Amino acid sequence: MIFARAPQRGAVKRRLARDIGAGPAYEFYARISRELVGRLGRDRRWRLTLAVTPDRFATGSRFWGGGRVCITQGPGDLGQRLGNVIRGIAPGPVVIIGSDAPDVAPLHVDCAFKALAAHEVVFGPAVDGGYWLIGLARKRIAAPTLAASLFRGVRWSTAYALDDTRANLPPRAEAPPLAVLEDVDDAASWQRYRESLCLG
Repeated sequence: MIFARAPQRGAVKRRLARDIGAGPAYEFYARISRELVGRLGRDRRWRLTLAVTPDRFATGSRFWGGGRVCITQGPGDLGQRLGNVIRGIAPGPVVIIGSDAPDVAPLHVDCAFKALAAHEVVFGPAVDGGYWLIGLARKRIAAPTLAASLFRGVRWSTAYALDDTRANLPPRAEAPPLAVLEDVDDAASWQRYRESLCLG
């Protein structure tokens, strides 16, 4: 599942937009979210769903190509919206990815699902202290329990987001973390991303 904001000029990547301008921030987000959906949606090892905000844009797939399954995130902060989705989807393991880490690849998703065979939760840590992926086995910990407690008290968009989420886990629930990737949220991460394109 990809958590995505419908690409609208002036409504996406606001922190990045303050640094580089609304137009470039919009163009960056629209492109990388489209590329991410394309990359992960072609893989037949899983079913890709887009959890979209604002909710009114979940009725179609005009931003990410045809044939995409879209659901609403619902109201609230990120933790409440993650909880909404976890409660609403069918039982079984789920991997949830943000839409602003350009380097996410199918291999990362495959590794996350494999980790969930033996653990309840796996994270893909981000450079800034948050996480670009969370995977949930939803076996020993019931989905309603996860939805109610896992994201309680998390300080989103801070360097404490991952540690706060981990603090809500029971002992030995977490798998070894995946690779550390970078969310592009500000001018510094934007510049590193641009440099990586030149070096790559």
